[in-house]
Amino acid sequence: LQTLADKVGEHGYTVPLDLGSRGSCFLGGNLATHAGGLRVVRYGQLRASVLGMRAVLPDGRILDSRSTMRKDNTGYDLKQLFIGSEGTLGVITDACLLLPHTPLSVNTALFGCPSFANVVECYRLARQCLGEIVSACEFMDSLCMTAVNENMALASPLDDNHEFYFLVEASGMNQDHDNEKLEMFVERVFEVGCADDGVMATSRDQATHMMGLRENIAPALKSLGFNYKYDVSLPIRDMYSLVEKTRVLLKNVEGSLTLGYGHVGDNNLHLNIVTPHYQAQVLELIEPFVYEEVSRLKGSISAEHGLGLKKANYLKYSKDTDLIETMRTLKDLFDPNGIMNPYKLLPWK
Repeated sequence: LQTLADKVGEHGYTVPLDLGSRGSCFLGGNLATHAGGLRVVRYGQLRASVLGMRAVLPDGRILDSRSTMRKDNTGYDLKQLFIGSEGTLGVITDACLLLPHTPLSVNTALFGCPSFANVVECYRLARQCLGEIVSACEFMDSLCMTAVNENMALASPLDDNHEFYFLVEASGMNQDHDNEKLEMFVERVFEVGCADDGVMATSRDQATHMMGLRENIAPALKSLGFNYKYDVSLPIRDMYSLVEKTRVLLKNVEGSLTLGYGHVGDNNLHLNIVTPHYQAQVLELIEPFVYEEVSRLKGSISAEHGLGLKKANYLKYSKDTDLIETMRTLKDLFDPNGIMNPYKLLPWK
């Protein structure tokens, strides 16, 4: 993905997908897993940027729907079946992407908030004040920030510790216009009182440092012990309540940490539980509790990471029987011998 970004960047374009793993992931895998990342709030889900595709079926046939037309209303849009299929229907070999122009100005700001409700209010104000130039809206709790500070040698640019942090990035084509919008947003944040402190990046290095605080949470938590990871979608008002309920559930588990961070602009929570080492009894407490809570709140058990092997049998918490069986029918049609990434995505028979 990084190589692609570098190549198109030479021509004044950018890739509408950005991940912390950009230096090691591949576009085919990004499409097969329908990866999300940091820019969904700006460019939408990855599938919206795919104009055409070529894929190889299990029997060797090639489905070639490569096109650079933005409008093609000629029957079933088969390429969409392969996006998010996790390699269970075929192998994606080529893709035609709609690329946006590289922003000429990028502005970043970090705020310290006393509650998650304040984070939500910051996000609301960002959409209201920044409008079309919003390109990332991220949050992390205090435990995440501490983990990054202590384990990744990345210091917070804010003087004090805060319960929550809200990170916003705005990118556009006019530096003066974009700066004016960001300054208006910062003023509104403090007028409303949804942040106790905040700082705007004054250089590219400082902006990179702020974004690095968010992108280095996962490796920071890995250094603390065994990680139980959950990537879920929830109504924005309920996102952090799952972290709080899980924390209560595990209050008697010695040495456990329950943390939350994610893409607040996409309703996407990354719930992480850390214990000094793997404990089967902890997993039994967490699952299916987390999935049941997500289902009760009408969310999704996988926002952007996919189902794979571990979540396949929990698909019922996000999809009803008819939907699952229809997906199985498609799987059997494309791959009657079950040779494409078996035991993934669909519940095991």
